[in-house]
Amino acid sequence: MTKWKQPSITLLALLIVCALPGFVAAQGSVTVLAGAELTQVVPPGFYFQGRSAPVQMRNAAAARFGSSRYVIAGLVDTAGYAADVRERYQGFLVTDSTISIGGSELSIGAYGFGFTSDGKFLVMDLSGKEILSVASAKDAQLKGPRPLMMKKSGDGIQLFSGRNYVSIAAK
Repeated sequence: MTKWKQPSITLLALLIVCALPGFVAAQGSVTVLAGAELTQVVPPGFYFQGRSAPVQMRNAAAARFGSSRYVIAGLVDTAGYAADVRERYQGFLVTDSTISIGGSELSIGAYGFGFTSDGKFLVMDLSGKEILSVASAKDAQLKGPRPLMMKKSGDGIQLFSGRNYVSIAAK
């Protein structure tokens, strides 16, 4: 019996080592949600700087990292906000895990965001305080740009506002 234990343990270890890369890849996979999956995770409204605004579902997007980590974004109706707030605040961003945006780390939470005319992507806490600012990129070749969309890119996503975008990756 001792003679068979060693090959059995070696075989088991070999199976685990061979299966591990597939398991890790499944954990790191990214899916941009659509249809019913999208409507299940996007909230109907969002609170920011003392007001609640309805979410524009046609301009909402979400991605799932692995089996249960989400990044959700959407544009909101900012008509009731002051002009200076509307210049910076276009939508919301929710993440249930730490992410990297343009190389900068963003913790779990709900935030306001905006793409600025000078090529920046701003992230603000719910009080309107800026907590992250990164340069956005432009995809001049993008066909059919929309006001807001997500596109899978490598092991992460790109969040677009028209042709401008930032790269987002799970941490």
